[in-house]
Amino acid sequence: MIEFQHVFKSYGQSANILADINFKINSGEFVFISGPSGAGKSTLLKLIGGLEPPSRGSITVKGERIDKMTSRASPYLRRAVGIILQDTHLLYDRSAFENVMLPLAVVGLSSDKAAARARAAIVKVGLGGKEKLNPIALSGGEQQRLAIARAIVNRPSILIADEPTANLDQENARLILDVFRDFNRVGVTTLIASHDRPLLQSYSNRTLLIEPGRFTDLGHH
Repeated sequence: MIEFQHVFKSYGQSANILADINFKINSGEFVFISGPSGAGKSTLLKLIGGLEPPSRGSITVKGERIDKMTSRASPYLRRAVGIILQDTHLLYDRSAFENVMLPLAVVGLSSDKAAARARAAIVKVGLGGKEKLNPIALSGGEQQRLAIARAIVNRPSILIADEPTANLDQENARLILDVFRDFNRVGVTTLIASHDRPLLQSYSNRTLLIEPGRFTDLGHH
């Protein structure tokens, strides 16, 4: 499903952020990527999502070598992988509903089908009844849930999230993680980067630990 073989990543002439990373994630796993800030968690997720190329090594996602992928093949990857970054990139000049509709504009669904799918995603994350609101009128936790709705509306088989519970209280953090767990239970491979280890370990079944200059697969627990 996801495989890294001898992957290195650096920017310009600087030292490697990730060095000789090797791991394999099977379909349907719930994986927690742990480590201190600046250790490379966000970079790892961007490599999986095809947002950045590796400096060296091979990355395979769903049988496709994404380090060799042409720009023509990248829309396939964007549909297969739902990404929630730290900056939710919500558009504040559009409603919550219009934000969730955006990824559907490129997949060729009829407007009725697209609207029904967007509404279902919004309800799934617990924001039913708030479709017409501007994202700025939503709380931090609700904005995070809206970003998840937008990421799942294309029904990806892989969901990756970078610090999705940052800046949220414990109750909202659990609500967010419950959404991820529900998707994982229906077979969506889920990777979450966070430094909130106690919280995440009650959800995930495997931990990858990234520390400066070191990568450890802590395995299943």
